[in-house]
Amino acid sequence: MSRWRELPASLDQRAVQLVVQMRRLKDHSGLSLAALAAKTAYSKSSWERYLNGKKLPPKGALEALAHVCGTEPARLLALREVATEAGAVVRGEDAGPGGVRGEGARPDGVRVEDARSADVRRVRTPRPRTVVLATTAALIAALAAGLLIARPWQDDAPVARPSASPGAFVHEPGTVFDCRVHRVHGALTADRSDTTQAILANGTSGWSVVEAQCLLRHRGYDPGGVDGIVGENTIRAVKRFQTASGLPADGIVGPDTWEALRR
Repeated sequence: MSRWRELPASLDQRAVQLVVQMRRLKDHSGLSLAALAAKTAYSKSSWERYLNGKKLPPKGALEALAHVCGTEPARLLALREVATEAGAVVRGEDAGPGGVRGEGARPDGVRVEDARSADVRRVRTPRPRTVVLATTAALIAALAAGLLIARPWQDDAPVARPSASPGAFVHEPGTVFDCRVHRVHGALTADRSDTTQAILANGTSGWSVVEAQCLLRHRGYDPGGVDGIVGENTIRAVKRFQTASGLPADGIVGPDTWEALRR
């Protein structure tokens, strides 16, 4: 199973969610980067950049990844739309099927550098921001509801049903939270969050982080102080837990890690 690099700390959380889902699909397919390149119109080096958060993938790459992995591309495309609207920039999209493979090539076979030198520009049609955000939010909400019922690339996960989150999360320096882990309907919970889907990466804060830190500590992987913020100590604890659980040790808590934590 792949051992992924830690994503850049500066990467926007909306882009992190997209990369995590891409990594999960790729791992489930069992394909290497070379095999993935052979089955799509995108090079191995391009996939390496997409899957390590160095470059926002073009829509064609996400559609190709979903096709190879036997699932629908709608969720990936929705996550990409959110990341793009958040300010991420796609530079020099790779060629789609029938074009020149490799970073910096356009679908018509002209290198981006050549196009720039000839003063050729791709013009992106502006769209009303409010319409785009509303449409995207509705799509993600529908997809998330569907994924709670059936996730095509994962086994069914046990779902905990603890009590509601204790109000809005407010962090004050030096504050740590107590952990009272127990089982509800067979799944572990600390009664801080009932999530099984939240993506927790470096810098994330909230009750879902407190929940994950409590579960890590309960399982013998010390995240440091249970302060509700993902820092270096929490990332190291997550990586150790992921390695012991046979998961990709990327230090990011996602659906698979939540499932393992709540067993």
